[in-house]
Amino acid sequence: MARKKGREIHGWLIVDKPAGVGSTDVVGKVRWALDAKKAGHAGTLDPDATGVLAIALGEATKTVPILTDALKAYDFTVNWGAETSTDDASGEVRQTSDARPDEAAIRAALGAFTGEIMQVPPNVSAVRVDGARAYDLAREGEEVELAARPLWVESLELLGTTRDQAHLRMVCGKGGYVRAIARDLGRALGCLGHVDHLRRIWSGPFEAADGIAWDRIDRANQSEIEAALLPIQSALTDLPEMQATEMGEVRILNGNPGQVLGHADFGTEVWVSRNGRALCIGRYMGGEVQPSRVFNLS
Repeated sequence: MARKKGREIHGWLIVDKPAGVGSTDVVGKVRWALDAKKAGHAGTLDPDATGVLAIALGEATKTVPILTDALKAYDFTVNWGAETSTDDASGEVRQTSDARPDEAAIRAALGAFTGEIMQVPPNVSAVRVDGARAYDLAREGEEVELAARPLWVESLELLGTTRDQAHLRMVCGKGGYVRAIARDLGRALGCLGHVDHLRRIWSGPFEAADGIAWDRIDRANQSEIEAALLPIQSALTDLPEMQATEMGEVRILNGNPGQVLGHADFGTEVWVSRNGRALCIGRYMGGEVQPSRVFNLS
């Protein structure tokens, strides 16, 4: 018997992920609940983390790279006094310290973690090492040395502090690991540290406050979930929008350069629409857009 392919559903679903659930598990449940043919997510959240997990359905998966590159904001709590194997509370304690930083010391240290920084990801992470995920190697007991990678940190703000904890908010670009920030901040302060609670409060244009609850994702609530779907272009707010002409629409949908109205710098990445329908992402080439990703919505 042929496998059922699922329904053609296009758009974004914002899920407020609870702790204890993996990102791929969320994608799988959304796809099952909607009987959707294709789904993916834009940025992994650790299983113990909560907050925004943006699920792309159908042709929206073509916009995932745009959202992946967008800024994201995290609220998190750092526990002082211990470093763990995973850089969060789920891991085995590797080192301890009786030292505790005061508020002034924490604030003074934050500047070194803003702007363009180099960050070594946690050993338990999705980074690939010779084709294998670092977290798989860690589970097998293999010690790995991950290379430092550049990360843009827009801001790192102290929201509150007690003797044993600090509550912070970070806004960063693609590939940021909050657990690594907690680890390195603890080392810089001489007290060691790891993440206790972590919540992604927004990702690009999407906010946790607008996310659907995990317990509502069920086939019995299919109409409710569909009502929460956002259009493909919801993820494209960082790109200029251009309007295609009637003939330009035809050419773009066939993968060819198409005429557009408006102007942008030559070579600028834009998205194109006509009559409210998203047509493509592409490059502005002086009166025309050369499509790189065409949305097949018919």
